Amino acid sequence: MNEVVSRDRLAGQPLSRCRVAIIGSGPGGLVAARYLKHHGFEPVVFEQNDDIGGQWNARSPHSGIWPSMVTNTSRWLTCFSDLALESAAIFPSNTEILAYLKRYAERFEILPQVRFGTRVELIERNPQGAGWLVQSNRAQEKREVFPYVVVASGRFNKPLVPALPGLDSFCGQRGVLHSFGYKDPESFRGKRVLVIGCAISALEIASDLAMFGASRVVSTYRRQRYVMQKLVAGVPSDVLAFNRFAALNAEVTPRERLCEKTQDYILRVFGNPEQFGAFRPAGDFLTVGRALSQHFLPLVAEGRIAVKSWIREVQGRNVRFSDETREEFDAIILGTGFELSIPFLSPAIADLLDLDTLHANLYKFTFHPDLPGLAFLGLWEQTGPYLPPLELQARWITYIWSGIRPFPNRSQMNAAIAAYRDARGESQLQAMHRMALVFAREAGVEPDLMAWPNLARALLFGPLSAISFRLSGPDQLHDIEARIAAEAQGAGTAASSSFSNEQVSQLQNLAAARKDPEFAEFVSRITKF
Repeated sequence: MNEVVSRDRLAGQPLSRCRVAIIGSGPGGLVAARYLKHHGFEPVVFEQNDDIGGQWNARSPHSGIWPSMVTNTSRWLTCFSDLALESAAIFPSNTEILAYLKRYAERFEILPQVRFGTRVELIERNPQGAGWLVQSNRAQEKREVFPYVVVASGRFNKPLVPALPGLDSFCGQRGVLHSFGYKDPESFRGKRVLVIGCAISALEIASDLAMFGASRVVSTYRRQRYVMQKLVAGVPSDVLAFNRFAALNAEVTPRERLCEKTQDYILRVFGNPEQFGAFRPAGDFLTVGRALSQHFLPLVAEGRIAVKSWIREVQGRNVRFSDETREEFDAIILGTGFELSIPFLSPAIADLLDLDTLHANLYKFTFHPDLPGLAFLGLWEQTGPYLPPLELQARWITYIWSGIRPFPNRSQMNAAIAAYRDARGESQLQAMHRMALVFAREAGVEPDLMAWPNLARALLFGPLSAISFRLSGPDQLHDIEARIAAEAQGAGTAASSSFSNEQVSQLQNLAAARKDPEFAEFVSRITKF
């Protein structure tokens, strides 16, 4: 087995000459380049398109963005720690996100490191010795060896097309389209459209069509999810659902109890989809999941979106549903998600990872003990905002390779990979706040709440933003307390440092569950006033 270049092997070589290949210039690739460059590495970013941004580059043929799309994540959770997202909107537009990523790349001088129009075709062990061989379509540097490689090519670029009887026979005027290829409702004006799926894209596209011109919109899916809207009394749902308190509470609350409490909360605040004219959720919250859509259920209630049972068969322009009703359509849009796709990995690497369309056997979605010097970034499937965990994962990778943090021991990694392998077949959907804490702890940057009593409310119940992980540890930022407090105030969860009665009760229950006297004393102290 070839040995990858280690830090010891690089002794005496200037770190600035230690090159890292980064595959992709989306948010993950950019934040990886920023931290690796800051710590002395020389990033070389491979980008197959003519601009940065990944999925947020709507002009790219590899992007699933449509022009009117706005984020379903709030501005505090859709930015990195070094650069605030200056937007008047709580939920920015896709053009604002792309502009933000360009400002980020310019600020940290990443653009000179990007090779545009360069598609990676193969990554394999260097057959001539140490390092990784990266083969691209670029004539001048077609085959290069790098000591380190970060795969940040994205999780949402290969559409999943379900096996539906007769789908190939559909002959409606607008044909069959995956949500990845949806661009605007205008081309469906006056048409009858069937939208398949109950995830965010499916519900948002159904809403878009119903509001802007389709003559009839029908939504069908296997299982009804719980549906949340973007705001609760003016507070972003992602701030409420994915804060630090929720993450800590999930660690000590039994799965069944956590599921019951979350489910009850969603039904109480947002309502049962059945009340709007959709279906009753087909199981508990952790089994069927949740979706976020501001308009879907109200449009169902208004009769502008019809909800049908699952498809039994497609016959030409007609679709027969499981309730034996039939309907004729001009178009079918598949909002059925994406497959995990890393086609440029060598067969040997893919086999080692036991790679399929859903899984890759990695330690915390990042490393494999037999692939040192190769890291994977942003390739897990998640509910909630991605940018804060992406930054934390990029920092962890950087700190491992720069020697700031120790590489996990082999037995620990193998045990975690075995547990992941045993869980195949179960849902792989991760919660944003869980992933943020996982990477923060590995990177050594989880803030000690007890060291920041005046920020306790903002840190616990405010946005779980990337800036909140710069209070201590490597790459600590000073004088950021005011920004963290301002974010919590702006998001509407902590207008002052005083806890609400509900928050006091939640913290007291958390302290009791943790059985940590020091934490219990801390909770008593910060909630006294």
